[in-house]
Amino acid sequence: MVIVKLAIIGGGGFRVPLVYRALCADTHAQRITTVCLYDVDPLRLAGIAHVVRAIAEQSDRTAYGDPPTIEVTDSIDVALDGADFVFSAIRVGGLAGRVADERVAIAHGLIGQETTGPGGIAYGLRTIPVALDLARRVRGLAPNAWVVNFTNPAGMITEAMSAVLGERVIGICDSPVGLARRAARALGHDLGDCMIDYSGLNHLGWLHRLTIDGIDRLPDLLADDAALAPLEETQIFGADWLRLLSAIPNEYLHYYYLRREALAGQQGATRGEFLRDQQAACYALLAPDTALTTWEAVLRERNSTYLAAARGEGNERAAEDLVSGGYEGVALELMSALARGADATLILNVAAGAQLGLPADAVVEVPCHVDAGTITPLPTSPLTGSMRGLVEQVKAVDRLAIEAATTGSARAAELAFAQHPLVDSTRTAATLLTDYRRAIPALDAVFTGRT
Repeated sequence: MVIVKLAIIGGGGFRVPLVYRALCADTHAQRITTVCLYDVDPLRLAGIAHVVRAIAEQSDRTAYGDPPTIEVTDSIDVALDGADFVFSAIRVGGLAGRVADERVAIAHGLIGQETTGPGGIAYGLRTIPVALDLARRVRGLAPNAWVVNFTNPAGMITEAMSAVLGERVIGICDSPVGLARRAARALGHDLGDCMIDYSGLNHLGWLHRLTIDGIDRLPDLLADDAALAPLEETQIFGADWLRLLSAIPNEYLHYYYLRREALAGQQGATRGEFLRDQQAACYALLAPDTALTTWEAVLRERNSTYLAAARGEGNERAAEDLVSGGYEGVALELMSALARGADATLILNVAAGAQLGLPADAVVEVPCHVDAGTITPLPTSPLTGSMRGLVEQVKAVDRLAIEAATTGSARAAELAFAQHPLVDSTRTAATLLTDYRRAIPALDAVFTGRT
């Protein structure tokens, strides 16, 4: 048997067992045989190792064969050495950093969110240096590996890493495929029946067309009150707005389109505070005998509360959206296509900026055809008007943040905050940078001793 190694950097992450469970169900002869978990947090690493070992013990060997061997290490170089695939799922500063991302913004009367707005900039600034160090280590220890980046803000981090790894780093997110799957389901179809026309940036994109048997069926969906009503995006944005757009926006666009409502919803604990407290309790209980059942219960609660404020009171998530298959499904399909030529069409974060009127090396989120060793972005509807303007503005902010994180330029960082559409004052931008540096030591270290 050929050993195929997957290194998961951030192996103590809460969603890592989803990936491992998907790997256990892969029956192809050319499959991942070894999974190596690495994390800087020993408690989280040990807890997730208990969960994945329990998944391995319960795996149906008769149906699927032996599950991937599990290795656990506190050495990133050991994890990377000889890897064929590398998953980057790191959170620099931990959940305490996420809480600061949200709370500093809220204190200034702005949207407090970890990937969008000022919180996303702060998260990116402290993460980029670590992501670049990882990229350089991969280049030295596993030069033929494909790096799959889950780390948020995914588009920004993938673009920064591509300066070192080129096309061998791909960003993935489950939001676009979740949107497309819900739209297809509302039309009475499986996603596999559809051609998807989706474009934008990570957490900032739109479904423009959904073609079935050569016909764009999205207009039919938008015109059908009964089919449209249960859609999660309808609950967030309202049917009238979807019809005005003639498109369905990614759920994260509610921070832009419904800014006033999002601000009003920032009462009580933030999402980061909820997850910090939930996960602290969870990881403390991940003992070998009970790790899997504990983790599964916490996962159900986590999924059911996702974007609850945006959906509104009384709007529960559809049962289908509470079942796993997004994050880990995209990862497995991507690896399968790259490693063994199983053709796939996936929405990925890749350097295809020219397709959206951006610099060619800008990372955007578009459907791609993937087969053995190649990723080809597919044509999409051109972005026009406010959609194009918003994408251009946010991408300019991404690139300023990358400049700031790679050069230590506080000026570039302040410009990034000031030019983001969710920051409403240049004076506030300067204060944001000061307050984030004070609240998050890893972010302050980016600028210490530099201008």
